[in-house]
Amino acid sequence: MKTILNRLINHEILSKEEAKNVLVNISNGSYNPSQIASFLTVYMMRSISIEELSGFREALLDLCIRVDLSAYNTIDLCGTGGDGKDTFNISTLASIVAAGAGIKVAKHGNYGVSSISGSSNVMEKLGVKFSNENDFLEKCIDKAGICILHAPLFHPAMKNVAPIRRELGVKTFFNMLGPMVNPSFPQNQLVGVFNLELARMYGYLYQNTDRNFTILHALDGYDEISLTCPTKFISNTKEGVLNPADFGVRQLIQSEIAGGKTIEESAALFLNILSGKGTEAQNNVVCANAAMAIATVTKCSPLEGFGQAKESLLSGKGLSALNTLQKLSKQ
Repeated sequence: MKTILNRLINHEILSKEEAKNVLVNISNGSYNPSQIASFLTVYMMRSISIEELSGFREALLDLCIRVDLSAYNTIDLCGTGGDGKDTFNISTLASIVAAGAGIKVAKHGNYGVSSISGSSNVMEKLGVKFSNENDFLEKCIDKAGICILHAPLFHPAMKNVAPIRRELGVKTFFNMLGPMVNPSFPQNQLVGVFNLELARMYGYLYQNTDRNFTILHALDGYDEISLTCPTKFISNTKEGVLNPADFGVRQLIQSEIAGGKTIEESAALFLNILSGKGTEAQNNVVCANAAMAIATVTKCSPLEGFGQAKESLLSGKGLSALNTLQKLSKQ
């Protein structure tokens, strides 16, 4: 690791194979916590290359516990996090709303590191069981339309990194990796990223897969559609800009989509919105993101997807999907 760190400090770039080997060595316990922390810190100070990101991704996918959900044409809705915006759990709510609209969702998530409440924090608070058993996950997809893939259960290789990430408390390159290492290898992906450079890198990497994808970045920095400004999108067929008007809604201000200050507040807010008691702004931002998931899978327009998402949210179909997930978790 000393040699690797010296090279990185001198602004050298690792090859894809070297990057892959470092992550394999981290998982094997070959490095001490100080070395791992230093390695993570270097990438906070300099950009990551496509070769490095590709190598890290390949290592995590090779080492993960795979789950086979290929029969369901699933999508994962996942943001990188690390945008520093402290919104409520928009992509997790959008995942459940999309499931209520009939889309099969394999939601990859984790506890919050640089945010107050990550996807897994809220799901756990609401009584959803985390499991890596194929039978349980298939049952969730069958009956609820969505299963929750809690990252630590599928990426045991990262047990040496998790406590260091928690202690650092800031975004690292693992934020960049999270959406790309779903252990069920979904056929479709809606992913939000925290800057335009990363959006381009994701686009490049995803174009070399057989995955159907849409990458999102709100131009004021959100890792999802925020409706506070235009959103850049890149898909496997085209790229462009989405405006609030494309969903038939008004532009929002940032305070309208702020999140809770604690996990308890975040979970209460989550349930309130899913129960149809959210504000117009909260409902619209959830439905805009769910709309893009629906559009990614079905090839409908964002506006059509928005209509389906709104119907799922306001009719209670989304809430029913969560309730089913909760019931299955108790069996």
